[in-house]
Amino acid sequence: MTIKTILFCSAATLLANSAAHAADPVVVAEPEAVEYVRVCDAYGQGYFYIPGTETCLRIHGYVRYDLTGGNDVYGRGFEARDGKLFAKNNKRDTYEGLARFSLRFSTASETELGTLKTYSDLRFQWKDGVDAKSTGTLRAGYIQLGGLKIGLDDSAFITFPGYLGNVMNDDVILAGSGRTGQISYTFTGDNGLSAILSLEQGGKDDVDEQPKDWAGKKWGAVIKDYTPHVVGGLRYAQGWGSLTAVAAYDAYNKEWAGKIRGDLNVTDSFSVWTMGGYKSNKDNYIDVLGDNNQVIGQVRAISSFYGTWGGDWAVWGGAAYKLTPQAVLNAQLAYDASKTFAATANVSYELVPGFSITPEVSYTKWKDKKSIQNGKDAVQGMIRFQRSF
Repeated sequence: MTIKTILFCSAATLLANSAAHAADPVVVAEPEAVEYVRVCDAYGQGYFYIPGTETCLRIHGYVRYDLTGGNDVYGRGFEARDGKLFAKNNKRDTYEGLARFSLRFSTASETELGTLKTYSDLRFQWKDGVDAKSTGTLRAGYIQLGGLKIGLDDSAFITFPGYLGNVMNDDVILAGSGRTGQISYTFTGDNGLSAILSLEQGGKDDVDEQPKDWAGKKWGAVIKDYTPHVVGGLRYAQGWGSLTAVAAYDAYNKEWAGKIRGDLNVTDSFSVWTMGGYKSNKDNYIDVLGDNNQVIGQVRAISSFYGTWGGDWAVWGGAAYKLTPQAVLNAQLAYDASKTFAATANVSYELVPGFSITPEVSYTKWKDKKSIQNGKDAVQGMIRFQRSF
């Protein structure tokens, strides 16, 4: 082999090696695998695991639109202006339109001390051309660990025995006030017995129309010192229904109230319930002025966070009957010692899953001889369109 041949072969080998190295692919690090959202069905439908955690989250709520016409069944015959009460007609001159969006967040996870949950409800609404006063309101926001609940929610005086009937105008005769800061504990036994003790701050949801200075009376529901309102209750529940008793002490007004309720599942399609309430606080009456600022009557004013119905006692009752898999007939009656009577009925129809249409008719009759509403009545009709998710 000649020198020329050796040099040629060496050059060819170097060129081949260079070409081979140039053709090698660039090595890129493998991307990390994406953790897809996992369904969490341990706490009910709609929950999913927050990626990277063992906490389950549910995002839910509803969008609704209400159309209301006729008289105002909630009308008390007055409106508040500059700290005084002026007469107001309960008749509507046109229909009312209210749009509401409620966005809710629920979380849940297991700990060595029990199930840890949170719940929050944000509400936005628009009524008759303007944003309603509750727009952007935190309706509820609490932490729950086992039976311990801390935060904002409706009073246990309402939630423990259960809300009223499945009608929209269920609280014409109030069965207690609404939202309050609270620290409560609920014990749930294996035999159907449960009990609750709740220490509450109170709230002012239901006193927006009261005058600024009510003759020196202790109007108000929010505590002013370190003594809380106290609510306690007992329940016995089985497949046939339940029996519940609840009592509350208003530490601000130094008054108490109690309710007893029974629920009965007659059949799988038909259920009934009844509830009675008694309170220690007496009704007071304040003057109502006419356009000329002269007194033309009075209206009842109640200084209690819990005993909110007229007179010493009140009764409520209702029923629900499943007409078809999509349609439910609901009805409710209420009457209190001030001789106020309220009745309402509706049919809730689920047009498609998640979207319901509910027409409702309500009636109220006042026979309070001390009130400007004595002898008056009101008939109201409304329809609700709601998409729940």
